[in-house]
Amino acid sequence: MKVAVLSFAHVHAATYLRLLSRMPGIEVLGSDPDTDLAAPGEVRGRALADAARVAYADTYEEAFAWGPDAVIVCSENARHRPLVERAAAHGVAVLCEKPLAATVEDGEAMVAACHAAGVRLAVAYPVRFSPAYAAVKAAVASGDTGRVLAVSGANNGTMPTRDRRWFAEPALSGGGALMDHTVHIADLLDDLFGEAAPVEVYAQTNNLLYADEVAAETSGLVSVTYSNGTVATIDCSWSHPRSHHSWGGLELTVVGERATLEMDAFDQKVHGFSERRGQGMELPFGVDLDERMLRAFLHGPGEDGMDVADGAGGLRTLRVVAAGYASARGGVPVAVPVD
Repeated sequence: MKVAVLSFAHVHAATYLRLLSRMPGIEVLGSDPDTDLAAPGEVRGRALADAARVAYADTYEEAFAWGPDAVIVCSENARHRPLVERAAAHGVAVLCEKPLAATVEDGEAMVAACHAAGVRLAVAYPVRFSPAYAAVKAAVASGDTGRVLAVSGANNGTMPTRDRRWFAEPALSGGGALMDHTVHIADLLDDLFGEAAPVEVYAQTNNLLYADEVAAETSGLVSVTYSNGTVATIDCSWSHPRSHHSWGGLELTVVGERATLEMDAFDQKVHGFSERRGQGMELPFGVDLDERMLRAFLHGPGEDGMDVADGAGGLRTLRVVAAGYASARGGVPVAVPVD
């Protein structure tokens, strides 16, 4: 199977190249011609492909001429649409980095293009492949928790501009922390609640953290009301200091009528302190969520039945984010449009 990674703008591109190159039966090609907006010092293009030891195409035209069976789009959020539409025109399945797009309008166009072409569109939400989330989902599905009354989630992390400056440039990313970190938890709830849909969002954001460095919001708290009556709160802030030994994490508390569930998607780690480095450290173990996601995209769901999020799901989470921005601007709850 041939898989092309289109653009290395996203920090996950290097991870995907490495994981794909180790998978049996997978041929990998990278292409990253749009480096015009990269910040000085960011490793992109052929240099990154060489470091990952994968083949490289100088243009996207060459990448599609190679005849990929699937592509993974890792461009800046505002550049997702043209690459996804190009994949649709070539009849190639596509996995698009999250969020689906920088605007709802672009997201709707991408879903429509892939639907019209009969092409599979998936969105990169690896956290849904966490064993911790699988346990939460099983407990809710079995009825052990009773009706879910409330959810409290936090997807905190360091500000990602050290690796890729564009994350805090709204023209390329669509926003800041709210755009970057709301969608992971919104996707988990989209999967957990099934037919229940988000109906209203209230959000507040600020730029107190790193105000002297970026104009985008660096902190946010989002409240989402679902059609099943559940109210979820999402802390989406870039609140980890740069000196922290971890990039961040994702935690979720699900409060039901009969039980409360807690999960930490990334806590399969040995925690300690390095005397040599003079700081805390973590040694991860357990499953690789990105690898699980890639395998599900390329080969279908694993033993637990979890599949990648589809374009429609990605669009629903993007609408939650758009409503969050509208709410933060207006200071009032905002309804989430439905299809």
